[in-house]
Amino acid sequence: MKFDSMLAWKQASAAVKSNRDVLLAIAGVCFLLPSLVLQLFFPQPEPNAGMSEQAIMELASNYYLSLIPVLIPILVLQALGTLSLVELLTDRSRPTVGEAMKTGARSIVTYLLAQLILGLFVGIVGGLILAIFSLASVPALASLGLAVVFALVAVVVVRSSVTAPVIVADRLRNPIEALRRAFAVTRGHGLRLFVFYLLVFIAFMVIAIVLGLIVGIPVNLLGSAETARVVTAIVSSTVNALLALYFVAIVVAVHRQLSAESA
Repeated sequence: MKFDSMLAWKQASAAVKSNRDVLLAIAGVCFLLPSLVLQLFFPQPEPNAGMSEQAIMELASNYYLSLIPVLIPILVLQALGTLSLVELLTDRSRPTVGEAMKTGARSIVTYLLAQLILGLFVGIVGGLILAIFSLASVPALASLGLAVVFALVAVVVVRSSVTAPVIVADRLRNPIEALRRAFAVTRGHGLRLFVFYLLVFIAFMVIAIVLGLIVGIPVNLLGSAETARVVTAIVSSTVNALLALYFVAIVVAVHRQLSAESA
């Protein structure tokens, strides 16, 4: 059975449309607001002209290290939002927002442990790959090592993309079993899923750019720099929240379509 990306998109779009109010409520709280807080109150530092590549990397590293106390609760909130959205999209009893979030809260430890396991795996294997390719001290080999690590990350992300539906809909509370099930569901469909996810991401990036131009140009011309920054943050956060919402609906549709085959 071939994965039908058009069917998955139609099912995801229909699911979002038919449950728009409750889904947007959770997406707004768990994705839009955290993104808006980060952009408005913790803006990324701008590198100065003439800074070396090493100095720029150090600046970015210090920025993200300083954000850890803020990022951890945001990541937990986004995980809760993801699981709650999955519950709303898969439970035929049509739970309320509160009931869906309670189910998400019961699944959050499993989901976070699964993500931690994936992160450790990619970090350890990716670090070994970079170390091996860097031994020759040849720039071309180092670039090849980065490409291999990127491919590894892409494979892991795509193959594990249905982890949340597996945990919530299949009621698997063991993170190892949930990951094993997710990889079984997506087996043989990795390339198609990668292309599908990439196209969806590109489409939302195009929407973000177009909206930024439509809204940003008049604001920059007529308003102050601070007004422009706030408006840009609102537009960017809204697009990010919609992308998160649609991506959850998409992985639910992918899980529904492929789980029967894997079973």
